[in-house]
Amino acid sequence: MTEYKDKKIAILGYGLEGRDVEKYLKNKGAVLTILDKKLDPDYLASLSKFDIIVRSPGVYRHIPEIVEAEKAGVKITSAIKIFFDECPGKIIGVTGTKGKGTTSTLIYQILKAAGLDVYLAGNIGKPMLELLSVLTSKSYVVLEMSSFQLIDMDKSPNISVVLNITEDHLDWHKDREEYVNAKENIVKFQKPSDFTVLNEEYETPKSFEKDAKGKVLFFSKKSLDAKFKEKLLLRGKHNLENIAAAVEVAKIVGVDEDLILKTVQSFKGLEHRLELVNTICDVTFYNDSFATGPQPTIAAINSFTEPETLILGGSDKGLDYQELGKIISEKENVKNIILIGETKFKIRMSLQIVNRELHIVGLDKTNMMEIVEIAYKITKPGGVVILSPASASFDMFKNYKDRGNQFKEAVHQLNEKET
Repeated sequence: MTEYKDKKIAILGYGLEGRDVEKYLKNKGAVLTILDKKLDPDYLASLSKFDIIVRSPGVYRHIPEIVEAEKAGVKITSAIKIFFDECPGKIIGVTGTKGKGTTSTLIYQILKAAGLDVYLAGNIGKPMLELLSVLTSKSYVVLEMSSFQLIDMDKSPNISVVLNITEDHLDWHKDREEYVNAKENIVKFQKPSDFTVLNEEYETPKSFEKDAKGKVLFFSKKSLDAKFKEKLLLRGKHNLENIAAAVEVAKIVGVDEDLILKTVQSFKGLEHRLELVNTICDVTFYNDSFATGPQPTIAAINSFTEPETLILGGSDKGLDYQELGKIISEKENVKNIILIGETKFKIRMSLQIVNRELHIVGLDKTNMMEIVEIAYKITKPGGVVILSPASASFDMFKNYKDRGNQFKEAVHQLNEKET
């Protein structure tokens, strides 16, 4: 437990997590200063004058100003580190490049159906520090944990879940090694009584076994019991990995298997994750706006056998699209591609290896209504239109939610026109 009363504390970054920290520390009697580049371009100028700096996830941990302040004796922490210090209950942490939100939510739903005192927090669900006043030793908290949060963690969850790890956020991390090392902190500080749950289908999560301090258990879609693959509302083989992870965690906690199955089969997934929007004259639209890198887009492509029209492109995070191009070249049911945003040229370059007929439409300045109308026009009946950009959204939209919501609204307007 840290004493915050009368301490000079800077909250670095004033988004949702920063506001959660502000509310929590204000009640502890701290002397607070809000520092955010939107409020002050020189917000990093005098960090060494504080006792404690609470870093928001978006602020890179190793920027020179933070490093200098730390050398001067300033304690560097974050909302998630404070939460780990103060939480009286059991923490279930989930990380990976994609699938964290789906897996975390499914674990939460299963434990909730079992009547446990469970909460969903982190990047989804409730602000975590707000929960501390209601948690007990019998509580479970399911946390979706990003590399931004994990990069300087010195504690690990009671149950750590590691999904597949590929590449992401290379515009934030200095390289892939730093990104993977940040993820590995989810297992490095466990106790022998804790559990590490790893995806055994991929080398990177499997490699975490060597540094895991808890009991290691593996999961995969291949070893998942057949009954958990039937009568599902979730679309896509990649979601079988998320289900397998959630089932393993539920078994560790001791949930009845029939209840696990019932919850899995009724789970619809999350908004903006391969979300069914509507079917218009036998053309079905899916919103996968959360796919901000190639891997989730590849998973979306592999989720369908119907003729596909893909909407790809957005702002650039420095990612490589060669594997995406290879998958598209191999998947003959991918018939049309609409390219938008900053990354449309990089993605088009990756498609040069395609040696079959593929209709590619490149759009410059445009809006979502025009994109959806073109996609509908070029998709034959029985086909699917998938917004799965493989890129961030900030060149044309506020964020991935705004992009997905505009897509859904455009489909809604198209439906009104056509029916």
